[in-house]
Amino acid sequence: MSDDMHGRPGDGDATRFFLAMILVLTFVMNTIGRGVTETFAVFLLPVQEGLSVSRSEITLTYSIYMLANGCTAPFAGQLIDRLGARATYGLGILSLGMGYFLAGYATHIVHYYICVGLLGGIGAASLGMVAASSLLSRWFVNRIGSVMSLPYAAVGAGMIAIPPLAQLLIGWYGWRVSHQLIGAGVLALFPFVIMLPLGRITAGSPAWQERRRAQSGTANRNPWPVSVAMRTGAFWGLFAAYLFTSLAAYAVLPQSVAALIESGFAPLLAAGAFGMMGLLSSLGILAIGWMSDRFGRLITVTLSYVITIVGVLALIATVHAPSLFLMYAFVVCFGLMQGARGPILVALVSVLYPGGGVGSIFGALSLGLGIGAALGSWASGLLHELFGGYTASFGLAVLSSMAGALVFLLVPSLRLERLMSAPSPARSRDGG
Repeated sequence: MSDDMHGRPGDGDATRFFLAMILVLTFVMNTIGRGVTETFAVFLLPVQEGLSVSRSEITLTYSIYMLANGCTAPFAGQLIDRLGARATYGLGILSLGMGYFLAGYATHIVHYYICVGLLGGIGAASLGMVAASSLLSRWFVNRIGSVMSLPYAAVGAGMIAIPPLAQLLIGWYGWRVSHQLIGAGVLALFPFVIMLPLGRITAGSPAWQERRRAQSGTANRNPWPVSVAMRTGAFWGLFAAYLFTSLAAYAVLPQSVAALIESGFAPLLAAGAFGMMGLLSSLGILAIGWMSDRFGRLITVTLSYVITIVGVLALIATVHAPSLFLMYAFVVCFGLMQGARGPILVALVSVLYPGGGVGSIFGALSLGLGIGAALGSWASGLLHELFGGYTASFGLAVLSSMAGALVFLLVPSLRLERLMSAPSPARSRDGG
């Protein structure tokens, strides 16, 4: 933690407890947002049977969720930067909680689309890394990669904790009551979160406030609005990195369990491998965040893509020549790198666009993540149908990972970690 991280003027120095509280808050909110929405995997079959719909109709829910998440992220970024954490987290909890509570009353698939897909996507976007990146960048300066990796690790933590709980609830009460209980549990967090010192957390450290005033010329200006950031090559480089990274991940994840089962592995073993990837994801995210601060982001992110490619190639080999060694090679390599680029990308946003616009800019970039995820899952399924196997589907992940690595190598601003020929933030408001 940086020595220059303080609370608001008049509050005295920010204590280690206060800084730890910010980290815990962002971790818990992201865990809830991702963990609750990932319960879709265990709700899929009982909801499909309960609503009497086809597999393609029920799985469309997840595509709607990813698109809603990606499209809402820019607005969540504007909300955290303009109105603060109380409004953003409040919206997220209410949207996610009400969505899942009402999903228990769904009588038609369209109701489920709205509740789990649309409201779930809005809630996850408001509780996730958009808000976390904005808040953490206001208090932490040193070792930003390690700091950002902590809330990002909530992706794996949410997958480990909440879906198994949902599976138990379904076994005890059925899918409708389980949705209602999960939704009610999320809503119950609302008063506790709102009572936290979110105003002080949103305000940022005095050092951050001073830097923002110096760069914007006034205490109330955002020196890097999205409209200005979009005029830099770094923005579109980051957007492409997000798109290719999520495309690679979701070309594999939705079909990984089915591919292992069809290759002859027991369903329980295949499901266990999927859960293990969630656990490894948390470890990999923390490790990559630490490595990026110690060895540099370019070297670390390139290594992460290489490991991902090795994992996907192991899965392709497993499909053609099933073996436990190849399966575990896939689980370890792909699982460790699942989500691992996230902290690096968020850290680059805070480094390239300092002074107050991190939430809005990261929100806009998250649209690339949503598009890539939706495109990857859809294209992977289409390729499986066209070619009757998984080689082309998972080959798409390999090509996308290679494209993501090339973005970091070819875009100067990402490679050098500084804006190249950036527009002047001060002039931008006059059409500069």
